[in-house]
Amino acid sequence: MRPSPTTRFEQELLVQGYPLVAGLDEVGRGPLAGPVVAAAVILPPGPEHQTLAGVRDSKQLTARQRERLDGAVRAVAIAVSLGEASVREIDTMGILRATRLAMARAVASLTIRPSFALIDGRGLELRDIPSRCIVKGDALCLSIAAASIVAKVARDQQMREMDAAYPGYGFARHKGYGTAVHMERLAALGPSAVHRRSFAPVRRALAVRGAP
Repeated sequence: MRPSPTTRFEQELLVQGYPLVAGLDEVGRGPLAGPVVAAAVILPPGPEHQTLAGVRDSKQLTARQRERLDGAVRAVAIAVSLGEASVREIDTMGILRATRLAMARAVASLTIRPSFALIDGRGLELRDIPSRCIVKGDALCLSIAAASIVAKVARDQQMREMDAAYPGYGFARHKGYGTAVHMERLAALGPSAVHRRSFAPVRRALAVRGAP
């Protein structure tokens, strides 16, 4: 078993005078379709964390575990919010800037403004709030791990809805990632309105079909 994420980073910031620390994570940087979704979670500093013992990087959990823990996080957290960047925004500004935008929107949507943000990854620091990126933060930091679960559950639901709106691609199954099945359906059907045309596999599919 991998070690569980802890509140070490949040506690260090609390001592430094940052009482409300938001953990941020995103889901959807790599897929060929759908938005990038970010979540922001502010956890309380007290013993309520004991109820979040199963929280960890969303990629280590089953869909059923994520659904259950999403509810647990929302029940315990001081504040939870979501932000996203659309396919058009991803194609216009690139995935890195779009990810920053989704995270900024998640922070802006919090009902309580955080004093500091801990962000999974690197190069995603925010301009309007003190922040720090942590590589593999979703495996190390509890609030980031909680955000990874909330973001994953929300985006997966969106992709199931897109599967109904754009049948044939299998979005409910692969969530827009470039699996073999997705690539096969992309070649057969051509890109849908929710495919990212700035991503190379989608551009190639458009070129093969002679689309503009």
